[in-house]
Amino acid sequence: MKLSTTHIKNISIYIMSLLYVLVGIKHFSDPNFFLKIMPEYLNHHLELVYISGFFEILFGVLLIFKKTRFFGAWGVFILLICIFPANIYLYNSEAAQIALDISKSQALIRLPFQIPLLILAYWHSNEKISKTFSTFCIIIFIPTIIYFSTL
Repeated sequence: MKLSTTHIKNISIYIMSLLYVLVGIKHFSDPNFFLKIMPEYLNHHLELVYISGFFEILFGVLLIFKKTRFFGAWGVFILLICIFPANIYLYNSEAAQIALDISKSQALIRLPFQIPLLILAYWHSNEKISKTFSTFCIIIFIPTIIYFSTL
């Protein structure tokens, strides 16, 4: 059986949905993990961890269903932009790096991996997309998932 780009896209949607829901749940089951990378200039750290976790779960669930996928994908896109300061803080903060047991180099590597996540969210938001762009997304999906599964 040959998998079409549509089949692979659907597989990627379900995998990303599952990952977003699982990470969202982790916001509630282990908020301290996320508190360690909250930028100091923000207030209400615990509340923000819970809010971002809630939206990660919500958007992950919305991705599953074709009728709500557009909103789920764009929600993920916006959420990724909103949480990016935490990744910048992780890169700039030695205390956050120590807390997560990663080096500054590892924190730096995490920063550009937000880009494929944004591209994948955009891809998932569109039913009709060029085959070339879909192929590109399939190519970036694999290393992105491999990388994030090692975190």
